[in-house]
Amino acid sequence: MPQPLHRRQPTPSNPRVQRTRHRVLTVARELLPQVGPAGLTYALLAERADVTRQTLYRHWPNRAALLFDLILEGPDLGNYPEPGSDVRTVATDWLKSLRAGISEPAIRTAVLAVTAQADHDPDSAQALARIGQDRRAALNKLLEPSGVQLDDAEYTLLYGPVLARLFLDRSDVTDEFIDVVVAQWLTTLEAGERIDTRRAPGAGSRCRNAES
Repeated sequence: MPQPLHRRQPTPSNPRVQRTRHRVLTVARELLPQVGPAGLTYALLAERADVTRQTLYRHWPNRAALLFDLILEGPDLGNYPEPGSDVRTVATDWLKSLRAGISEPAIRTAVLAVTAQADHDPDSAQALARIGQDRRAALNKLLEPSGVQLDDAEYTLLYGPVLARLFLDRSDVTDEFIDVVVAQWLTTLEAGERIDTRRAPGAGSRCRNAES
């Protein structure tokens, strides 16, 4: 069975190394919501995962690298969308998948920690930038059949309202809220002549110039 597009492909290596890596991430995912980012020390993680601190540093030279992998290698929730030609459907399903991922306590805590540390920690700033790049590339992969490829601003306009709703408003992201976000986002793309929603009632339209 092919690996879902949102999963980062692990670097081929010794299976024993991969098992160790998986065990450490599983333990870290359990500990992080309990002790918080500051409490997730390598000493504690090494003890609970039954590895040495040297092993941890070989895999993750700093905490930002560990949080990065916790975010991108989270559990497969089974709701990641398939590639498709209908932009509205792909965007809606992708936002629902984002909502589900952020609802996982470890991922939510890791995202908040990396974001908070990015202003004063270069490693966290780099991890945050790489997370954004990884997620946009994955979404563009899903959108390939539609001919639409999003730039940074268009990507931010899609996910931004959902994260603001979750982290700033501290409110639920309902299916109805996601529908409104996607509708407004499609209107913005159409205004910029990126798509023509009049060509397809389901907004499964083609990008007029995917390379612009």
